[in-house]
Amino acid sequence: MDAFYASVEQRDKPELRGKPVIVGGPPNSRGVVCAASYEARKFGIRSAMPSATAGRLCPHGVFVYPEFNRYRNESREIMAIVNQTGAIIEQVSIDEAFLDMTGVIEGTATAGDADARLFLAVPVARELKERIKAERKLTTSIGIAGNKLLAKLGSDFNKPDGLTLIPNRDKVEFLRPLPVRRIHGVGKVTEQSLINAGLRTIADIQDYPGDLRHLMGSFGPALKRYAMGEDERPVGNRDVVKSISSENTFSEDTDDRRVLRGCLREQADDIARRLKRKNLGAHTVQVKVRYSDFMTLTRQISVEDPVTEADAIYRLGALLLRRENLVNRPLRLMGLGVSSLGEPYLRQLELPLDSEPG
Repeated sequence: MDAFYASVEQRDKPELRGKPVIVGGPPNSRGVVCAASYEARKFGIRSAMPSATAGRLCPHGVFVYPEFNRYRNESREIMAIVNQTGAIIEQVSIDEAFLDMTGVIEGTATAGDADARLFLAVPVARELKERIKAERKLTTSIGIAGNKLLAKLGSDFNKPDGLTLIPNRDKVEFLRPLPVRRIHGVGKVTEQSLINAGLRTIADIQDYPGDLRHLMGSFGPALKRYAMGEDERPVGNRDVVKSISSENTFSEDTDDRRVLRGCLREQADDIARRLKRKNLGAHTVQVKVRYSDFMTLTRQISVEDPVTEADAIYRLGALLLRRENLVNRPLRLMGLGVSSLGEPYLRQLELPLDSEPG
């Protein structure tokens, strides 16, 4: 879906159409941006950015407080339409899914002619877009390709309201000019390692001799395959991790900000490493505190674009601790977690946040 939360708001409130809509807390609060319309994104507004920063970047932005129940209900309506295609479906977030159309178009193309089958998927995709637009009054962008890596790239290629086909015969050329960060599994640290080795574009990786194992370790061969447009991950409702968390019980109850910041940073680093190993991104960040009387509180925040980096997870956790005033007395335990897990976006977030615990 295109700018899902903001698009739902613009659909339901006609006065917001064509305006830079920012879904999140107001700019004079300790709020955070949960989503932004395309009009707002032109100003550099992104999910997980502090509302105060968004207000400075876009003084005329219209801030709308998020209503997650509405977005979840809308997601269910859209996915019900998607299910009617008869495809194998893997929903990866509230507004995104992979569809394996093999069974839907099987027998209508010459056996073994992979590109012919891809072209036959175009009218199915176009009909799906039209149905969602007619019934839900929202636009979607679809990528058609022979695997998940290329389909995801295609869906991001011509937003909003895009439909992009990447035939197998064209996949290597399609990938060549793209930056290495666009490859599935390449985060900030891996990107910098590749750049340091002189590999800035996917073409550089395609042309590099060998399987990159000496540069990237065990990820090297997979990275080389992805750069060539090869991806064997299946589409399906597999058993997946639903949440990742880390928590510490202190030897003595504490409200020392330095101790709490260090603890929160270690937890964020641990969670980010585990997300990277599983190649996941998180839409929801949660903090948990327990006081000396064993009262336990949890608070969470959701963003439209998934977070993957330790800095983003740490700063969203810190924002929750500050905004909810959770460190108002010594803590016995503090925890940090992420949920609503799915495919990480190929565009990583830049987060100029400055919140600290308490």
